[in-house]
This record gives sequence, structure tokens and C-alpha cells, in this order.
Amino acid sequence: MKKSTIALVYGGYSSEMEISKQSGKNVSDHLDRNRYEVYEVLIAPQGWHVLIQGREPIAINKSDFSFELDGTRIRFDAAFLMIHGIPGENGQLQAYFDMIGLPYTGCSSLVSALTFSKYACKAYVRDTGVALAKDRMLYRDSTWTVEELVDQLGLPMFVKPNDGGSSFGITKVKSADQLEDAIRKAFQEGDTVLLESQIVGRELTEGVYFDGQKAVALPITEIVTEREYFDYEAKYLGLSKEICPAPIDEELRRLVEQTTLKIFAHLGNRGWMRIDYIYDGERLHLLEINPTPGMTEASLVPVQLRTAGISMETFTSQLLDQLL
Repeated sequence: MKKSTIALVYGGYSSEMEISKQSGKNVSDHLDRNRYEVYEVLIAPQGWHVLIQGREPIAINKSDFSFELDGTRIRFDAAFLMIHGIPGENGQLQAYFDMIGLPYTGCSSLVSALTFSKYACKAYVRDTGVALAKDRMLYRDSTWTVEELVDQLGLPMFVKPNDGGSSFGITKVKSADQLEDAIRKAFQEGDTVLLESQIVGRELTEGVYFDGQKAVALPITEIVTEREYFDYEAKYLGLSKEICPAPIDEELRRLVEQTTLKIFAHLGNRGWMRIDYIYDGERLHLLEINPTPGMTEASLVPVQLRTAGISMETFTSQLLDQLL
């Protein structure tokens, strides 16, 4: 059987580049080499290159995403996207692949662009009926006062880059005198900033993916952190407990799963994503949708897959085979 040629794409142009590399390397270890010829492609500000051990990086031809190896032009059958942040999580790379006709894993270019903007995503999924925190989005030229924002959203509030992930640039603001610095920090990551009221409750998260025939909701994880919130250190440096399956009753489990599947269907039932919630004891609030969730050894979705009895090899093959 002829192997399919797969581009495993990671890197990017944002603060999430190193996490993306770790995710990509972990996925690479779990792609079936008996079925796929896999080439790792690093997208970086310096250029797009194929990385082959023992060789100098080989430049990608951006006109058709091919490259030349030992005099032979290599063209890909599909791309496995593992970029967090720009340009692989905001729809730009997906739109490029759409234009050249290269199939890719994950959300469509439209859904990627929507979910990358936390504010736009909240507006889009509002029709599903999911509860949402009160919010305010700021542009660089927005006019605002500390008093106005505190009056609108209350304290504590969260200030975060509207576009971005891995908790870069996020601050939990507990007093009015912290707000200006928090907004300034968030603007270092992008051109728009989202402010949200704090919701107190249990933090739950669930992965979901399309296996080629149906949407599969994975076991729910509860996050209990020693930090003020689930920040970078809690996510990647072990300062949190991630309990999977979450110790919740059947009624709450069904609510989370039904909400996850409803949101996933609303966004097109394609690829995979992770959806984060806060349950305040009465209502389940949507926190964020991650269209290309982390896939490092420390990430949530790989643990959920193992809990469900689904191997990473099966998962990656299911994502790819529907494209080939």
C-alpha cells in the first residue's frame, strides 16, 4: 500500500511557538509510519522549512507548499496542523491551504478565525444558549476609564489578549489600581484586549473531535489549580491538578457533554477542539474554545484520550484518514 505524504506543521509567529513545537513533536511520535510518510514543517518568522534529521532545513515553495528532496519534488497529500497562535490558529494558514487545495486537519478557516477572537467567538456561539461572562473588548485607540470598566464588569475581572492562547498576557485584576498595567500587558500580545467579569466555580474542560463518522466527546477534566487561575505555570509547570474523569455527578456530566456537542455542531463538526467552562453551581458558563488544543505530554486532550481508551495513533489516524 502506498503511503500518504503528510506535512506535520508546527511553530508559528506568536509567543506560543515553543508550545506548538512540543505539541508537534509529540504528535509526530504517534503518527503511523507504516501508513504515512511524515515530514515535519516548521513555520517561523525566518521562513517555512522542512526539518529532516542530519540535513540542513529545506525551504518550502509557498506557491504550492512543496519542497525538493534529492532532486525530487515532494508534494503533500494532507497537512496535520499543530500551530498554536498566528498563522495556524487564526484561519490564515487554513485559507492558504484552501486556495492551493491541500486538505488539513482541524477547523475550517472561518471557524479558526472566529474562535481565535475570543470576543467574536462568544458572539457567534451565543445562539446556542450557553451562558457567558459579561465582557468588554478594547482596541488600541479605544477610549475608556478605570472607573467605567470597574463599574461595568466589577472586581475581580480578567484581562486577556483577545487573540491568543496558552495564558500569555492574562492578568486577574483584583483592585482598580492594577487595571491599567494589566491592559498594557495584554496589548503586548495583540491589537485587541478582552476584559471579563470573574465567575466563581468549578473549572471543567472537554475535548471533542470528528472521527470520520460522528462527533466524539471525550472524558471531562476538572482543573484545580494552586494559582489564582489556570495560567501558564499551572498549565505547563505542574502547578495544578487535572482530574480526569472529573469527579462530577451524572447530571452535570451530561450537561457538559451536551453543551460541548451542541457548540461543536454549531461550529461545523470538523476537526477537533477543546472547550473550557466554569460551573457556578447553577449554570455552565463558556470560558473559551481552543481550535488547536495543546498536544504535549502535559496537555489535557492526550490525557482525555487515554482515559477514553483511545490511543494517540488511533486519534491521529482518524483525523487524517477522512482527508485522504
